[in-house]
Amino acid sequence: MEDPRVQAAFAEIEAMEQTNIDRLIAYTETPAPPFEESVRAQLLAKDLKSGGLSDVRIDEVGNVLARRPGRTGVRTVAVVAHIDTVFPAETDVTVRKEGNVYHAPGIGDNTRGLIAMLSLAEVMESQGLTTEDDILFVGSVGEEGLGDLRGVRHLFREGGPRIDSFIAIDGGSVNRLITAGVGSNRYRVTFNGPGGHSYGAFGSAHPHQALADAITRFTAAGREITQTGLKSTFSVGRIGGGTSINSIPFSSWMEVDMRSADTVKLDRLDAALRKALQEALDAENAQRSTNDALTLEITSVGKRPAGRNSENSSLFGFVSAAMREQGLVPNVMASSTDANIPLSLGIPAITMSRGGISRNAHAPNESWENTDAHIAVQTLLLTLLAEANRE
Repeated sequence: MEDPRVQAAFAEIEAMEQTNIDRLIAYTETPAPPFEESVRAQLLAKDLKSGGLSDVRIDEVGNVLARRPGRTGVRTVAVVAHIDTVFPAETDVTVRKEGNVYHAPGIGDNTRGLIAMLSLAEVMESQGLTTEDDILFVGSVGEEGLGDLRGVRHLFREGGPRIDSFIAIDGGSVNRLITAGVGSNRYRVTFNGPGGHSYGAFGSAHPHQALADAITRFTAAGREITQTGLKSTFSVGRIGGGTSINSIPFSSWMEVDMRSADTVKLDRLDAALRKALQEALDAENAQRSTNDALTLEITSVGKRPAGRNSENSSLFGFVSAAMREQGLVPNVMASSTDANIPLSLGIPAITMSRGGISRNAHAPNESWENTDAHIAVQTLLLTLLAEANRE
């Protein structure tokens, strides 16, 4: 904070407010639905180059990588914001302004995170803020939903770039500090049967009824597991199947999400789901009076590892000090972000705020309020400079 270049950088970050609002609107109105992030990725790559970074590329899975060399480059600190949103391609992402509040699906999560990362890269260039370590700025793909963290998984593949510490930009409150990864197991479950006419084939094993029974059984078991101890959750996020009101469906499916930072509780939820599914299958098949038995398919559609290792690291010390310097009291918590992957591998990783006030993430009425948004970027800058200059 005593370095005149840092003081100048702080002032520049505040002066970028209108530029960043204009960018936020432009990026938000450039859709980045699941598995279709390429157009926004190209926009980010162009802006990183315009901001002074020369080593910019888009990798095999669609991540945008921009390396800023350090004086020695012995270590690499990654700064990562995810490009994708949860909303499908047909979503209207036109930004609507009401005073200091901007409304549009995806405007906070995580479009604002990309703007914060871009601001950070630009101000380091313009103020000549050097580091011992290389900085790897990353716009990652596949953070949301069934993306299953595919962008960051690719970074940490065998033969991927060296990463010694990891700062993700995601989440709203400026004092929110994520140091532990909430693990998740996700499944698509399908009951299959012969189907038939609702009257003529009555008595056949019924996939929807088996699915409903399974949900009831799993809900009862899941509530018992999640009522005590470290927060754990479960949810049936989507269901489907059937062809018409007067037909017994030949297929009934659901997608299930279970989460916990406690791997033991996550394993218990997983076992409870499988038990409920088997019991529901057996019960429905036992009562049928005609036709073939139902079958059950359980397909994994996502598995995010849990992890916790950052609170004894220099990175945790630096971010805590940076927050206190900004008058913030760190609110340390666990969540599910891109940082789950490095945390599970024993690499120090945190997730920091994108700035401003985010509301209704993952909902069509999502909004972002431009209140003190610069503070998050300034805090990111202090943390990054400390972590990348620890000779």
